Amino acid sequence: MTPLRLGYLYGLGAYLLWGFFPLYFKLLRPTGPLEILAHRVVWSVAFVALLLAALRNIGFLRALLRRPRTLAGIACAATLIAVNWFTYIYGVNSDRVVETALGYFINPLVVVLLGVLVLRERLRPAQWAALGVGALAVAVLTVDYGRLPYLALTLAFTFGGYSLVKKRLGLPAAEGLFVESAVLALPALAFLGWLAATGDATFGHVSAGHTALLVLAGALTAIPLLLFAGAANRLPLTALGMLQYVAPILQLGCGVLIFHEPMPPARLAGFVLVWLALIVFTGDALRQARHSRRLRPGTDVPSPAAVAPTP
Repeated sequence: MTPLRLGYLYGLGAYLLWGFFPLYFKLLRPTGPLEILAHRVVWSVAFVALLLAALRNIGFLRALLRRPRTLAGIACAATLIAVNWFTYIYGVNSDRVVETALGYFINPLVVVLLGVLVLRERLRPAQWAALGVGALAVAVLTVDYGRLPYLALTLAFTFGGYSLVKKRLGLPAAEGLFVESAVLALPALAFLGWLAATGDATFGHVSAGHTALLVLAGALTAIPLLLFAGAANRLPLTALGMLQYVAPILQLGCGVLIFHEPMPPARLAGFVLVWLALIVFTGDALRQARHSRRLRPGTDVPSPAAVAPTP
């Protein structure tokens, strides 16, 4: 199999897993979002530690300990992804899967906006147009919901910030996930211990299947990230940007078709505006990539749309 085909298989596998995450988190009821998050963190550390031990790649920790600024960046990234994960779990288990899908649809636009606000990047006219349409979509959805779609915006901005931090850190997927989860592991273990002491823990008290699903949270967190890393090493960034939309499309389908969440006309209009913004944004990225390849054959321009969402 060619590297390109293998890259597409890895990428599709990652986004399919992320797309069906709502089905998995629904199965974890009656466990609350904080307890699910704590188990996700703890079992992620355990799973990735075993993986790194098998690959004999634990030595990178010694090098990290000599880089305090990198450790501070990892702590920041860990905080952002913890808020992102909690918000997603809360949204799914409070029957707001559609709003969580919206967050990952608008994430590429938020990444561009953060690039302007934080990195002082200059945007092309089409990118400004996409941001304008995206802002109009948020306004329409605010009228429909009767409030800001704060779950979607929290997901988009926390993952956008996480993406910027991760881009600067430049850590490989497995090593990065291990250290980020390790930063969160002590408070997660303390919270789980407190739940056990107060008798409020669900782990081991619902069913054997439920307990197994909580343990599998670690593997189900790490595997799509590792698949994405494999895809990123083999595919052009524009191809990854197109694949990114598989996950929120599947999440939206789960919300509307499986969980029967409402999609009134005004909400649908807001989503259509988001999709229009993404069409403008992606079309501009593809044109810029073709232009770059003509100038320098074999190159591809980085695109904020090529960032993996990690629900």
